[in-house]
Amino acid sequence: MIKELLTDKAIQATKATKATKATTKVIRLSDGNGLYLLVKPNNSRWWRVDYTIKSKRKTLSLGTYPLISLSNAREKAFELKKLVANGVDPSTTRKEVKNTEKIHQQNEDRVSLGLTPINSFKDVADEWYKKKMQNMAASYKGRVYSRLERDIFPFVGNKQIKDISAQELLAIIQKIEERGAIESAHRTLRTCSQIFKYGIITGRVEQDVTTALKGALLSVKGGHFSAITDTVMVKYFCRVSKPH
Repeated sequence: MIKELLTDKAIQATKATKATKATTKVIRLSDGNGLYLLVKPNNSRWWRVDYTIKSKRKTLSLGTYPLISLSNAREKAFELKKLVANGVDPSTTRKEVKNTEKIHQQNEDRVSLGLTPINSFKDVADEWYKKKMQNMAASYKGRVYSRLERDIFPFVGNKQIKDISAQELLAIIQKIEERGAIESAHRTLRTCSQIFKYGIITGRVEQDVTTALKGALLSVKGGHFSAITDTVMVKYFCRVSKPH
């Protein structure tokens, strides 16, 4: 077991020499196991911990003393070392957490302004609509978006697309069935599938949850959808249905 060298008494008794133009001396107080405290010329005290992962030596800041106490710093260093032992780089994890917190705050601000949250279902759907539906007939585009506005956006429009489950989406689509619009339910589910697939391509979601809903909807009477008569639409569906 690595001996812990620091005490609160020793930390409080240590003061750095006032910086001059010729020197910016920083005192390093080691506690072992990669943890140490830097006492800077202005006598601010910063916790640091060194670690090695994939043969690379890295350093993370754990905050300032006494806001972060000695015992707290040791706990944080211990948890960090456990991550490293499991092959996880704490600096990468910290960046991901900060990025998630940043996006969360941005989304709260956007919602307060009446805007669509970043990476929400509606955000991805709007992007998909602009890029993938631009060559469709205006009447067809209008019907597609109207279904989304009426039946999907009010329920999960502002929800992160990666957090939408198959069961949640099924419950929403079944509401369309309940009003007798069976064919519209199938069309809406198919549109959602295209949006999820676009989300996968653009890195916003990992899977298309609609694939788990195959066979979950009521069958359309007659077994056929209305014929597609618009030539532009025919070309589009022929293109997307080609095997890749």
